[in-house]
Amino acid sequence: MITLSTELLRIRGISPSLIAHLKKLKIETVRDLLWHFPTRYEDFSRITQIADLSPNQSTTVSGVIKKVSSRYLPRKRFTIVEAVITDSTGEVKAIWFNQPYITRILRPGLKVNFAGKVVIDKISRTLCFSNPTHEIYRGYQKQTHTAGLIPIYPETRGLTSRGIRYLIQPILKVLPKIPDFIPEHILKSERLPSINNALNYIHFPKNLGEVEQAKKRFSFESLLLIHLNNLKIRAEISGERAHSFLFSDGEIDQLLSSLPFTLTKTQVRSLEEILEDLKKQTPMNRLLQGDVGSGKTVIAAIAALSIAKTGKQVAIMAPTEILARQHYATFKKLFGEIMKEWGVSCAFISGGISASARKLIAASIKASEINVVIGTHSLIQKSISFSDLAFVVVDEQQRFGVAQRARLLNAYNTEPVTASTRKTSTYPHFLSMSATPIPRTVSLTIFGDLNISTIEELPSGRKPIVTKVVDPENRDKAYLFMREQIKKGRQVFIVCPRIENSTETESKLLIDKRQVEVKTVQEEYDRLSKEVFPDLRVSMIHGRMKAKEKDMIMKQFSSGYTNILVSTSVIEVGVDVPNAAVMVIEGADRFGLAQLYQFRGRIGRGEHQSFCLLFSESSSSTTAQRLGALLKARNGFELAELDLKLRGPGEFLGDRQTGMPDIAMNALMDPVLIRSSRQASMKLLSESPTLDSYPLLKERLSLIRSATHLE
Repeated sequence: MITLSTELLRIRGISPSLIAHLKKLKIETVRDLLWHFPTRYEDFSRITQIADLSPNQSTTVSGVIKKVSSRYLPRKRFTIVEAVITDSTGEVKAIWFNQPYITRILRPGLKVNFAGKVVIDKISRTLCFSNPTHEIYRGYQKQTHTAGLIPIYPETRGLTSRGIRYLIQPILKVLPKIPDFIPEHILKSERLPSINNALNYIHFPKNLGEVEQAKKRFSFESLLLIHLNNLKIRAEISGERAHSFLFSDGEIDQLLSSLPFTLTKTQVRSLEEILEDLKKQTPMNRLLQGDVGSGKTVIAAIAALSIAKTGKQVAIMAPTEILARQHYATFKKLFGEIMKEWGVSCAFISGGISASARKLIAASIKASEINVVIGTHSLIQKSISFSDLAFVVVDEQQRFGVAQRARLLNAYNTEPVTASTRKTSTYPHFLSMSATPIPRTVSLTIFGDLNISTIEELPSGRKPIVTKVVDPENRDKAYLFMREQIKKGRQVFIVCPRIENSTETESKLLIDKRQVEVKTVQEEYDRLSKEVFPDLRVSMIHGRMKAKEKDMIMKQFSSGYTNILVSTSVIEVGVDVPNAAVMVIEGADRFGLAQLYQFRGRIGRGEHQSFCLLFSESSSSTTAQRLGALLKARNGFELAELDLKLRGPGEFLGDRQTGMPDIAMNALMDPVLIRSSRQASMKLLSESPTLDSYPLLKERLSLIRSATHLE
């Protein structure tokens, strides 16, 4: 019997090659397949007579095949297949490019449907179908691909929407009725279809009304699960014990007075909120967010050192070695003398250090000889064991997997621990930091388990960054401007976009993504260093490089030795070079607004006027609107709201771990649905705090706990 958990490789008729293609889309079980939702629908509900066809029309024709032919073009290395279909009003030609197998399927005399776009043949100047979907007409069988609303799915090479429909249709027919984990009274009050109806509506709708009902159902269930998860986390953490820290005003004042600058109002407010949390015996669970360069690290450092002074341990984890080293340098630069006076030891650990050094550091951590440990994911390796961990800081936490974050929180224990089976008497305070601007509606939903502190302004004295969209024709003028800035002692970042080819196979895609990305940077580096700036020191950096190599390149750039650094998005997070005053972004239309804002935030950190130059090959109105917004925006959060509206939640959030299917992400734009799903989650937990009264919902929630924020 087929169930949702049945692996597709165990279903007869699905070939190993098809299984491999499905895995590229992360589809391995029946559940994965059925929750692989369409992104759009083609409306072929009306059959048009051939005599009534018009250019650029998307429609279906039904008739009999008159003839089929094919020809191979050696120079272009592809095959053209042509078929002529007739009905009572006339005939029309269909053309397929590089699909020779069609000649084995279509034969003269067969009754068929063709569905697709009608175009004008460039040679004959007559109407024809270009690459239409075809379906042989069988009176006893419903048309799946050429009649009605036809779902179009996310595809990969070797797996088309047609193939996905072929898989889903028979499975839905034989799949036993799925028990609905949303209680009946919630379905009724929210006017939602059952899970079984929703699956049929989303994959094979009779009309657009059914599509909308299904979308609402799946959006609601995703939001409901996220709200339930967040509320349960809050309840679980509130039941834990943490170390309570009472800091003297003198200690905090000593740290503040050592700074070469004065904190902004919202920095002070955020620090007060964090220190207030640390006084409690309930673990802190807080997100500190702020614009690029707003001073989040110094706030986390003050809290961390105040705790370390008591003898407890602090762990600070960053997503890249560059950023982790920068945090370590910040601690030493701003608070080195106080750390010596207080007897606080600080260590850096990453994959780039030697095995012997790592072993010594690990032993010192276990013996509580090191108070503050700053590093990358190396902090969560089994060889690292904290004996008295009281405070965990995770920078750019959305870049870590849930398991990684949870493991760091449990790093003082030798076995994996959950909130319900914790073996220690205390739980670390947790602070997450993010410079990625996230709209309020999104952060309150996805990070609903966290209290949020926001640093809303930049340090005083910062000059606004002059941002310009540069016409490609003025590239030489831009290079001249860069040279003038370098003569003044400034440095330049040049960012190249990542280029993906979604039609490649996954193994090839992964390789090609790296090859294309490196090749793009490599070509730009070669061109600039040899043709444009042969007299200047030009370097490049990208994600494929080894940690030591990247570290050396960044040290040379930070020291001022390198004039120009050509990079991929590896410099998006946390790189701080005050002397860098020019940011050039190639292919700016390929990046989201929030990411462009992150790039721009790498400059403007020193006393000099900074400039951001945007190059774009796109002339679309949307691109102009997005880049225009970057020129005007006052802060990253304002930009994030616009980015969310322009690109939609699915693309805006990208690979942040929401645990939500793409179709459900659109619910983040629906405040009414967000509110109703939250109210429903609160009602369910008030009725049954452990959800024991709703076993199916409890089981479903346990499955997605690891896919949302933090367990």
